[in-house]
Amino acid sequence: MPAISIVIPCYNAEVTILATLESLLRQSFTDWEAICIDDGSTDGTMTLVHSAAWQDPRIRLVANLGKGPSVARNAGALRHATAPLVAFLDADDIWHPEKLAQVVDAFADETLQAVYGQIEFFRHAPGDSRVRSTVPAKPLTIPMLLGENPVCTMSNLSVRRETFAATGGFDSAMVHNEDLEWLIRLVGDGARVIGLPALHTFYRTTTGGLSTDLAAMAAGRATALETAARYGYAPDAESHARHERYLARRALRLGAPAREALRHARAGLRHSPAGFFSPVRRGALTLAGAALASFLPRPLRRALFS
Repeated sequence: MPAISIVIPCYNAEVTILATLESLLRQSFTDWEAICIDDGSTDGTMTLVHSAAWQDPRIRLVANLGKGPSVARNAGALRHATAPLVAFLDADDIWHPEKLAQVVDAFADETLQAVYGQIEFFRHAPGDSRVRSTVPAKPLTIPMLLGENPVCTMSNLSVRRETFAATGGFDSAMVHNEDLEWLIRLVGDGARVIGLPALHTFYRTTTGGLSTDLAAMAAGRATALETAARYGYAPDAESHARHERYLARRALRLGAPAREALRHARAGLRHSPAGFFSPVRRGALTLAGAALASFLPRPLRRALFS
């Protein structure tokens, strides 16, 4: 039995999947299995994964028949994983070579149920952006999640398989923010989740379908807030402000129309100037970027707000 199972939902990922799998093969920790759950790809994804699996038996391919990423992750973690630890990895993201070694070492603490690290955004190759996320010094809380979610992406999270099973997995009806809704349930049920101050994940940014993406994110967040309310939490004005700041930065980073970034920045300031400018540098840069977005070249916007 391997020490950790890696669940990779795949859909039409032929352009990126080999780089993702290569980042697994470069891990300094080698006692892992990778379960690639193909979601009905119509390109060469399955052929590429088949070839990788033939070369390395730690990689397996499972067909999911177009049921969506939440169902794919649930199937990988609950039905196909054999290890006591589960890590999630999207088919277009890349891991730092020391990620698994650091994660497995962290789980030596038996009071810990899940762990995440820092992420770095990139567009073409890891390292083309030097801006990293930060991790709180304290364990993850629901109020943290309701503001600027420090986990950011499921590619950045590892969890004990028995803990994941106890949560019931992801809500398969959700399209966006299903990870946020699940994290709220995870933390709300008492799991201890910590962030490690080390780079773990390179997160690939894309520009496709941004307007729809932002609208779906809002709908998903509304569902996540309903879940938080069941645990007795509601976002305060500062949390709303930080979330709107996050959306403004996302719009700037992904090249949305300038009005999108400015709309979210204004909404954040209406909720709470103190929250929007916490920390001051992040708030000030976001507001300046939103105000000047019409005049900044897109490459500069992406560089500043990655």
